[in-house]
Amino acid sequence: MTWHATTTHHAEFDAVIIDLDGTLVDTLGDFVAVLELLRADFVMKGYVTEPFTASTVEPMVGKGSENLVKTALFALNRLSGQVLVAGDAINSEANFVWACTRYQQHYRAVSGQHAVIYPGVLSGLQALQTAGLLLACVTNKPVAFAKPLLTQFGLAEFFSHVFGGDSFARKKPDPMPLLKTCEALKTMPSRTLMVGDSSNDAEAARAAGCRVVLVTYGYNHGKAISDVDADGFIDSLAELAADHDFTARSC
Repeated sequence: MTWHATTTHHAEFDAVIIDLDGTLVDTLGDFVAVLELLRADFVMKGYVTEPFTASTVEPMVGKGSENLVKTALFALNRLSGQVLVAGDAINSEANFVWACTRYQQHYRAVSGQHAVIYPGVLSGLQALQTAGLLLACVTNKPVAFAKPLLTQFGLAEFFSHVFGGDSFARKKPDPMPLLKTCEALKTMPSRTLMVGDSSNDAEAARAAGCRVVLVTYGYNHGKAISDVDADGFIDSLAELAADHDFTARSC
């Protein structure tokens, strides 16, 4: 199924909720840089590890900072050539708590330095806004990192609400963030479209009662996006905006 323009004059949606990492901005370079700084911290503590690369980090992205750190520590433990700290695995609970703090510190320093906005995002958001749709950004990234990143790339002005992984009690793929965002937008889930890049976004949308369109260029935990249950797939946000009625149909 792909996303097509139609000739109908009935607009199906009042609002669009859009993911951040992998959908609006390619932040994979930031994540690699941060995890490399975290790895260096462990080298200083006496561990021998293998470097992180884009290919090893991409599957870890999308489920929030704590999950990313936990997954990274398991990867470091698995790839470590030697553990020099007797009886202390890299992914121990003590190391996890310490690593979460260090991760936040590193991310604050690195955020946006290795990131790029995806083609078609700016024109797509402009077209969606011009069409009169309410726009919100919902990400699993902490909101304190999400808002400055949107501002850096000139995207913050398009969104009436920005919610992060720490804005609510639960993160995507739980439907809570989308349901709470619909409440904030004062829209019905059935008239709110979710746009993302992963199964997290699709599962959250399905559970919330929103329709969902996925971009083909994102992360999706390193898995094929075509295997995810969605109402459509687009190659750029501009492609979605070109369909002013936002109606999906089968090929």
